[in-house]
Amino acid sequence: QVQLVESGGGLVQPGGSLRLSCAASGSMFSFYTMAWYRQAPGKQRDLVARITSGHFAVYSDSVKGRFSISRDNAKNTVYLQMNSLKPEDTAVYYCKKEGSDSWGQGTQVTVSS
Repeated sequence: QVQLVESGGGLVQPGGSLRLSCAASGSMFSFYTMAWYRQAPGKQRDLVARITSGHFAVYSDSVKGRFSISRDNAKNTVYLQMNSLKPEDTAVYYCKKEGSDSWGQGTQVTVSS
């Protein structure tokens, strides 16, 4: 089981930016497809962005053009750069190793003035 630890959440004003990080355990990280999901109160957990081992990325329509997913295999870390944040981006953000049940504990992002 891969251990995942997210960080970087917080409170930000609309239009602001945050960068989330997810550190993974193990030596096979470079082979994993990694993803960020989010869950707002009372809603289901939805995919935000996904990045393959070859650095191919896909995004949900709601964040396309504002968020960017990247990875640093030397650091076993995947990032989510979030720009032009909106109140509707408020959620708990989770990191996941795709194709497994390995989830991080989540990090809260709140966008509010």
